[in-house]
Amino acid sequence: MGMIVKGLVQARMDCLSAFFFSLSLVWEEVSAKKEGDISDAFVSLSGRDRPPLPDSFRQLKCDLVRGREDEIQRSWVTLLRELRKENDIIAKKGPSVIPQIEFSNLDSDIKQLKDEIKKRGAVVVKGVIPEAEARAYKEEIEEYVKKNPSTRAFPQHDPQVYELYWSKAQLKARNHANFLRVQHHLMSSIWHMSSPTSHINLQQPMTYVDRLRIRRPGDAAFALGPHMDGGSVERWEKEGYGRGAVYDKVFEGNWTAYDPWDASGRVVAVNNRYEGLGPCTMFRMWQGWLSMSHTKPREGTLLVNPLVKLSTSYLLLRPFFEAINGPETPGYLDEANWRFTGVNEMTSELQGATPGTGQEFTNELHPHLELDSTMTHVPEIKPGDYVAWHCDTIHSVDKVHIGKSDSSVMYIPVCPTTEINAAYLVRQRQAFRDGTPGPDFPGGVGESMHVDRAVEEMVLNMAGSTGRRAMGLEKLQLGEEATEGEREAIERSNAVLGF
Repeated sequence: MGMIVKGLVQARMDCLSAFFFSLSLVWEEVSAKKEGDISDAFVSLSGRDRPPLPDSFRQLKCDLVRGREDEIQRSWVTLLRELRKENDIIAKKGPSVIPQIEFSNLDSDIKQLKDEIKKRGAVVVKGVIPEAEARAYKEEIEEYVKKNPSTRAFPQHDPQVYELYWSKAQLKARNHANFLRVQHHLMSSIWHMSSPTSHINLQQPMTYVDRLRIRRPGDAAFALGPHMDGGSVERWEKEGYGRGAVYDKVFEGNWTAYDPWDASGRVVAVNNRYEGLGPCTMFRMWQGWLSMSHTKPREGTLLVNPLVKLSTSYLLLRPFFEAINGPETPGYLDEANWRFTGVNEMTSELQGATPGTGQEFTNELHPHLELDSTMTHVPEIKPGDYVAWHCDTIHSVDKVHIGKSDSSVMYIPVCPTTEINAAYLVRQRQAFRDGTPGPDFPGGVGESMHVDRAVEEMVLNMAGSTGRRAMGLEKLQLGEEATEGEREAIERSNAVLGF
């Protein structure tokens, strides 16, 4: 029986793999995206009204809960109790709750703090790149912008987030040997696969190019509130994350059994069904940025909600419950004040989710997260430090930068080797050669006419073999002790990449 089940699972994975490969071919036919900036990725930054979701989402919600109503209601009660307890702990501890490790002790520190990193969904790796070298990146970028005044940025009147992807400084950082080592460890030491046949390899990172930020003191325009990347409505959709059964345990009324760090289902999940200007096509295990400045809390830095399992479970279950009495009444957050809507009273609402944009959070829509006290600043950061957070971690930036110097970072996530990531890498590789934005980002001419842009020859001469492979410029190699799934991931990715 076990062999039969394994065969059925593998057959399903093969079908999904074929789906993704055909989808990648369709992507290549999609015309370039319109020009834009980071504000297009979020309703709150764009100034657009959030339209109501169509009735199909009401039907979807009914399908998710039908036959398991009792289990979901019981799980909601236990979730609210756990949230209240953990929220109080976070509010008292503040930034010290975020685990910090030293690059010089990378192996031992990750081993020692592994459980805490998994609970918090965020980590600071200190000293990844020498401080002077990291600060020089920022100076080099500023000179690059001066040479190319046509560079797009947000907001236009006072640039803080630049639509730059191919500056030499960014290429140096992404391909730095220390940084690639950190990427490898954050994948292989924290994540795991529940199925050894999953087509994913955690040994070889793949590079996903992203923007950079140079936030000036006093800025209040780049006030990106609590949000979660990697799509929005896709988390409930059967053709989204449902393809990999990523959140099935939560929808079954068993959120305690949900494992945020199991990569197997996410290999085939679809998190960008609506081709917006911000959602990420690649599977990013960790989002992250590399600091180019000295930054303290409230100085234009990052905040996270350090309860990745609880907050994700709450997000997913919240659309099935409503308050009996309003927020002005005593006991508003008490479990007794929240009732399960049931199929007969179901609406299409998925709080904070809009197709083609990121998932957003507010106190009004997600009151039990107590965001005012649980959105926690990362600790003081120096140039060369790397901050990483789980792809489902809620995060935001300071509403106002009250510091006296810039808060500057390069956004660099951590992505494993998968067939779908390789398919994206093919298009990104061409964008690199053309000097245009990465496929997920607003289109246009980008840096194609920029002076002193990084070119392929630079990477081939500068980067080591791991960095060249990460950018799709060299054939991927297989480790000696690779599982069946890891072997398939490498072989299929090489085929997609043309090797």
